[in-house]
Amino acid sequence: MDISTFEKNWEINFTQCYSNARIRYSDLSNLLQLTAGEHATIAGFGFKEMAKNNQSWVLSRIRFEINRLPKWMDVVRIKTWIQNLEGSKSTRNFEIYVNDQLYVTATSYWAVINTVKRAPEELAVPIGDFKTFSDRSSTQKPFSRLNLTQVVKPIGNYTVKISDLDIVNHANNVKYLDWCMDLLPMELVLTNQIVSIEMNYLKELRYNDTVEISGNSTEKGYFMTVTKQERISFALEIETR
Repeated sequence: MDISTFEKNWEINFTQCYSNARIRYSDLSNLLQLTAGEHATIAGFGFKEMAKNNQSWVLSRIRFEINRLPKWMDVVRIKTWIQNLEGSKSTRNFEIYVNDQLYVTATSYWAVINTVKRAPEELAVPIGDFKTFSDRSSTQKPFSRLNLTQVVKPIGNYTVKISDLDIVNHANNVKYLDWCMDLLPMELVLTNQIVSIEMNYLKELRYNDTVEISGNSTEKGYFMTVTKQERISFALEIETR
């Protein structure tokens, strides 16, 4: 059996949805990462195997391109594959279908970190005959290094809570997206105006860290940052219709 590509079906439940019955952007991101995690486990470089070497995958960049959002009780089929895997870095792509219609595509960039040293290092687990697909992309545009010099203004503050932490003992990356979305106009989030979301994860945040959330409208949509002591930990770029 070829394990180099992977598919998983998920049924959207009401706890994952906004008040318009469409899935939250953070929960959509979470489903992609759960699917990636299952694929990595089957392939032999999942969480438990990585932990034996004090290693973990961390998400560095991700880009979503959205035709429409799945809704409550939809069964979504997520396809995933690795485009590139070399040293400490990996590019993983996704396609999200509902009833065989392509709803969302995504491309993501991951790094291996040593969970003790909190620093990147090469993957210690052998990948064997696992195949990558260097010519198989999913999105129209690749993920990118966002322009962090864009002008933003403070719109809120947040202190990292226990419920924000994940098993690696830092703020889980889907939490950053929720913090930002909660500060955007409701009509922007709930009326299917968003066509792409791109995120850069730059510095990890830990329990009780206090951050400033800033943002500003752009020609294409909206740009936001999460900053701790004047250093950007997270950047978000939204493109709207």
